[in-house]
Amino acid sequence: MSLLVKICGLSTRETLEIALDAGADMVGFVFFPPSPRHVSLETGRDLGRQVRQRALKVALTVDADDAALDNIMDALSPDIFQLHGQESVARLRDIKQKFGRPVMKAVPVATSADLAVLPGYAAVADRILFDARAPKDATRPGGLGAPFDWHLLENLDLRLPYMVSGGLHVDNVAEALRVTGAGGADVSSGVESAPGVKDPELIKAFIRAARATQELSVR
Repeated sequence: MSLLVKICGLSTRETLEIALDAGADMVGFVFFPPSPRHVSLETGRDLGRQVRQRALKVALTVDADDAALDNIMDALSPDIFQLHGQESVARLRDIKQKFGRPVMKAVPVATSADLAVLPGYAAVADRILFDARAPKDATRPGGLGAPFDWHLLENLDLRLPYMVSGGLHVDNVAEALRVTGAGGADVSSGVESAPGVKDPELIKAFIRAARATQELSVR
């Protein structure tokens, strides 16, 4: 299975084009106002048209209700919903049935106890995204630039595809993929020059670094 690289939190045509040209498999758009990477429905519509099936469009939401998801469907027509809040297993099932899209559930990780939710989510979700658990006083659940202990995922028995995120950047993505055995890497703040401001050179370097791990594994 080929490695998936996701560039999340894209908000301009210029940086989206850089990510697409560099070979990103997934491009993520954040629909969550507290985030510095939040995009309006109008911007999401514009960026979605630009993708033109060159990558999978991912809509990141946090405990969004049906009305919000319906608006996102109309604007972006995402290929997959990334659910980054406290969504229950029942809510995941409901979203899949109502909107007819795969769902990727973000699971925040700080200790091994956080993995106890996996069986329930794995029964419904199409993919799991392991992210660092945000501090209690954080205003948003992700994009905070902090890694978690990747060794918590060693020997993980999960038959569902999964990705790793949280504090990844060009210098540590190879180690994160090696330790976790993840089939994909998701980056946001690690390719930014300031919160919400994507850096073209960092995007290209991150994708190269992630791809290099796959090339090594097949030699």
